[in-house]
Amino acid sequence: MTLSLHVQPKAAKDEWAGLHGERLKLRIKAAPIDGKANQHLLGFIADEFAVSKSACKLISGESGREKRIAISAPKKLPVLPDALQFDISLTTRHR
Repeated sequence: MTLSLHVQPKAAKDEWAGLHGERLKLRIKAAPIDGKANQHLLGFIADEFAVSKSACKLISGESGREKRIAISAPKKLPVLPDALQFDISLTTRHR
């Protein structure tokens, strides 16, 4: 799964905040100093999708607010604000 995000650092709390253009907007508490915000972001995403932090990879946007993150085999979907609810589910393929 790949997420396209607009990330707002130094927020009061970590939370999904709606849409920013065609990207999901995410607020995070960490400040953008020495990559700390990116590490915090990957930890937050890992918790939200019930995967290990190593299952989340920053594909692009290391130094900007527009980021793309790959998530390997997400186990759950995060609880999003009502305006962002999608009718999707995670399925496992059986052979």
